[in-house]
Amino acid sequence: MFSKIGQLIFDNEAVAKTSDFTMGLEIEMHRVDDAGNLSQEPYPAGIGDQKTNPWITTDFLEVMSEVVTPPAPYALDAMHCLYSVNNILRSALAPGELLWPLSMPPKLPQDTSQIRLAQIGTEKEAYLKEWVKRHGFSEGTPCGAHINLSIDQHIIQLVLENFPERFASELEVRNYLYAILAQGFMRYRWLITYLFGASPIAEKNYFAKDFTLPHPVRSIRQSSFGFGNKFSGDYSSVEAYVARIKQGVKEKILIKEYEFHGSVRFKGKDLLKNGAEYIELRMLDLDPSSSVGIRTDTLRFIRLLASYLIMSPALKESEIQRVLATADQMNEEVASEEPRSLCKYRNKARALIKSLEHYANRIQLGPEYQEILDDLEDRIENPLTTPSARLLNYVENDSLEAYALKRARRYQDAAQESIIRFEGFEDRQYTADELKKALFRGNWDPNLHRC
Repeated sequence: MFSKIGQLIFDNEAVAKTSDFTMGLEIEMHRVDDAGNLSQEPYPAGIGDQKTNPWITTDFLEVMSEVVTPPAPYALDAMHCLYSVNNILRSALAPGELLWPLSMPPKLPQDTSQIRLAQIGTEKEAYLKEWVKRHGFSEGTPCGAHINLSIDQHIIQLVLENFPERFASELEVRNYLYAILAQGFMRYRWLITYLFGASPIAEKNYFAKDFTLPHPVRSIRQSSFGFGNKFSGDYSSVEAYVARIKQGVKEKILIKEYEFHGSVRFKGKDLLKNGAEYIELRMLDLDPSSSVGIRTDTLRFIRLLASYLIMSPALKESEIQRVLATADQMNEEVASEEPRSLCKYRNKARALIKSLEHYANRIQLGPEYQEILDDLEDRIENPLTTPSARLLNYVENDSLEAYALKRARRYQDAAQESIIRFEGFEDRQYTADELKKALFRGNWDPNLHRC
């Protein structure tokens, strides 16, 4: 059943626009040496200054490299950019350096003085030092795949023109639609954790010596043992979201406003003044079966779910807090389940996948989406096919180090054979358009890879 906004979009044959999200990807990976230790090499000089390069930078640790893609109109475009920039990073690594393909960090040194925080400017470095005092090093080390989504302007304009009694400005429409997306992704985060969780165990020295997990789990990173400050956001509106974070800073729960690392974040230059410009999804573990940490089918699923959420009835305002609090608890339970076990919420997962299938058929999406949903339905029925369960096949002596290094070497070797010739990060910054043209030798055409 469509909401009133969803029916408007459907009646105006604009459904395709609800999945034409502009996408940007941010993928974090640790640089390690050939033995699986955190690298002692500096930030790769061949990719310029980490303080100014917007496409390859560092996050938390000096060895936590983050690849950022320019905004792209389609999932496949985003993936082409990601592979290209990832290869540029790999080409700049020191001899023997590798990119660790797992969300959970490699073995950490007992002597924390060997761990170097990111060198990203005086203010940020002071913030990181304070963060470590409060949380320790381990909590900041899990890596993930972040997806930035912005809604097509045609949808925003269509809603504004047809609901003048409800929305007085474009800003109000954008904030409302992004709030619906944020609430939806937080509501169904537990399913994303089940389907894509890939951090069943931690390597040496992640946990304190007096603690061990009772069993492998679906996702340490997405559980209460993973990254973050355990500060809950308020997604009832963009205004409430900002107010909640400001209150956290005032009460000294948060050091800075940007410390909030919720699984969904509203993003924009000034949220209160200009409104949300896009949302950032932070609930995906790295996919170690991909050299870049994420697969195109995963992006397509996220796009499909986002489109479905925009078209569906929103939560009632009086129900938002209760529903999302329940969803948080569900996610914790799912993240903490033994990976080979059936999910406690299997029936709910089945129902949501079926709803997505009906939606995909109604709006006549291509067969690739049906194949994706068929695969995810298999994961629900057979947990042995989930990423975390598959990883357990490679555990040796309570460690995934051998598997991770084998993958890392394979990906590095493959990248060296297909390095894109790219020069320029050393002595200049590239805008998004310049980077696209340079990466694709001036042949960047969004329509070539439309999907």
